[in-house]
Amino acid sequence: QVQLVESGGGLVQPGGSLKLSCTASGNIGILNDMGWFHQAPGQQRELVAHITSAGGTRYNDSVGDRFIISRDNSKKSAYLQMNNLKPEDTGVYYCRANVRAPGTFESHNYWGQGTQVTVAA
Repeated sequence: QVQLVESGGGLVQPGGSLKLSCTASGNIGILNDMGWFHQAPGQQRELVAHITSAGGTRYNDSVGDRFIISRDNSKKSAYLQMNNLKPEDTGVYYCRANVRAPGTFESHNYWGQGTQVTVAA
């Protein structure tokens, strides 16, 4: 089994910044793509930022250049630097990782428990 633990959420004023962290542990052969998802209250979960194992990135248009995703493969971790936060960025942020089990060619997606981000004056 694989566990993902997120941290770094909290309450911040509009225009402020937060950095989220996600660390994977457990039965990991290869840590493939990782991503951050945002679920606003009453809304569906949507992809915010995605990063490949080689470091290639893509972003949801809604975050523009305000958010930066990165990863440290040696720490099995991904990060989301969020700048110039807006009230509409409020919600729960989830980390997802695609993991290949050791000694197999099978890969599965795993999710963290989520971390709450609230942007309010």
